[in-house]
Amino acid sequence: MSNRELVVLGTASQAPTRSRNHNGYLLRWDGTGFLFDPGEGVQRQMIHAGVSAHDIDRICISHFHGDHCLGVPGVVQRLSLDRLRRPVHAHYPASGAGFFRNLRYASAFDEVVDLQERPIEWEGTIATGPFGRLEAVRLDHRIETFGYRLVEPDSRRMVPERLAELGVRGAAIGKLQQEHTLRLDGGRMVTLEEVSVPRPGQRFGFVMDTRLCDGVFTVADGADLLVIESTFLDEDARLADEYRHLTAAQAARVAAECGVRCLVLTHFSQRYSDPQRFHDEAAAVFDGTVVVAEDLQRVQVPRRR
Repeated sequence: MSNRELVVLGTASQAPTRSRNHNGYLLRWDGTGFLFDPGEGVQRQMIHAGVSAHDIDRICISHFHGDHCLGVPGVVQRLSLDRLRRPVHAHYPASGAGFFRNLRYASAFDEVVDLQERPIEWEGTIATGPFGRLEAVRLDHRIETFGYRLVEPDSRRMVPERLAELGVRGAAIGKLQQEHTLRLDGGRMVTLEEVSVPRPGQRFGFVMDTRLCDGVFTVADGADLLVIESTFLDEDARLADEYRHLTAAQAARVAAECGVRCLVLTHFSQRYSDPQRFHDEAAAVFDGTVVVAEDLQRVQVPRRR
């Protein structure tokens, strides 16, 4: 059974609060773990959330403001401390390569893990694997910032009743899936389309610090689960634009226009004390599922349509 869930490690913007840690989000996508924007204190949050270094396969940094990257030293050193024997890939804006190196080697430690840096210079696909493809999309913030989009390819789901009717069983099923056609003993040719139905791939989007731009809509397009900053409420839309951030209403508008199924709001300004206001503002625009993220919360990727 697939295991696809978001583990929220932190939800504060700029500065942590008593109830909100700096950013941090672990996406479990079947057998692959993506750690997005590990801010200060994220290693301890991982312990509270039951997340280990062995859950991390890729580290994805949207940009190099401190609340999105100051947890890198602890995470990197923990990977080595726990003797992780497989490579871990680190994706980040190429313009911040100096920052990443300083974070990676912030103090002395025995480097054991094979951390493979993958600086992002252009938009597009930056990794492929059993998870599908990971894409980077340029956003509009005060420094170079990328959003991330995970896209699972479309496939087909076999229908047992149709297979049984035609007598296709055992190894013949795998052969049909691989070759798309199969000749039965009686000479009849069976096609994959006859015994299967389309299985749309799932999508995940991650949007951090940015104001509205084309890239936000690109990341969100068709997302089953969208994690998106909503630093401000709409009453402070002028401030949001000035500092190049989003409001809850803007995030909800993106979700509504892009066919998002589950909207996860996060990266909240400490000026607001009532999280319900973010939910109410978003729900007035978007009629899908709205989650106002809390530290250590788990959010399941919605089941396939």
